[in-house]
Amino acid sequence: MASWKDIESDAPDFAASVLARFEAGANKTLATIRRDGGPRISATEARFDGGQVVLGMMTGSVKLSDVQRDPRVALHSPTTDAPGSRPQDQAGDAKLAGTLVETESKPGHVTFRLDITEAVFTHIADGKLVLETWHADRKYQRRTRLA
Repeated sequence: MASWKDIESDAPDFAASVLARFEAGANKTLATIRRDGGPRISATEARFDGGQVVLGMMTGSVKLSDVQRDPRVALHSPTTDAPGSRPQDQAGDAKLAGTLVETESKPGHVTFRLDITEAVFTHIADGKLVLETWHADRKYQRRTRLA
């Protein structure tokens, strides 16, 4: 597991691209695991603060129940591209995956940090699909293929 600070230190340009996608809008999409093992997606807010990715949840919410039962999650950046825009004109998207760790609990609210196992930035450049990834064990990698 890694912190956001680890990614920034290891691959600063990649981290800046991922951060830009996450800061492009307020609402991110959080994927959690339901009691029956199926996926659940929910809108959420997240912030990058002090080298950590921080999320908060209201007590009694189903996503909080999900992460208290199984803290593995995926977080997707906001989608800001205009409908019908050409792929080469789009900003791309970013994803983080890992485990949520509770850091604070107050009446009505629980705060978590994300221990990151994977970060991904996908975009089109020079007519190619570019997949930039960072994994806790393999660090930064960049792959391309025809779009």
